[in-house]
Amino acid sequence: MKYKDLLAGFIRLHILHQAAEHEIYGQWMIEELARHGYKLSPETLYPLLHGMERKGYLRSRKEHPGRTARSLYRATPLGKRGHALAKARVLEFTGEALKK
Repeated sequence: MKYKDLLAGFIRLHILHQAAEHEIYGQWMIEELARHGYKLSPETLYPLLHGMERKGYLRSRKEHPGRTARSLYRATPLGKRGHALAKARVLEFTGEALKK
């Protein structure tokens, strides 16, 4: 993906936003990000999710709907506070960036 280094923060914010709203899982998040123009493979997304979990922004639980387990992720209180801060900073930035 072109500009991957610049857009990585937005991808993390999308993940955190969705996980603050409801439980998410990898394939759903890949499809959701694709709707916004981000093309991620499982090999890219899962390390992001695991890293966000290690840092305390997400927590996961296993669900066994069939033969395979699915990890469901949800924002932690730390993740929700980070999400609120990020929203405020995005609003500030877009206000400046969109000035004529």
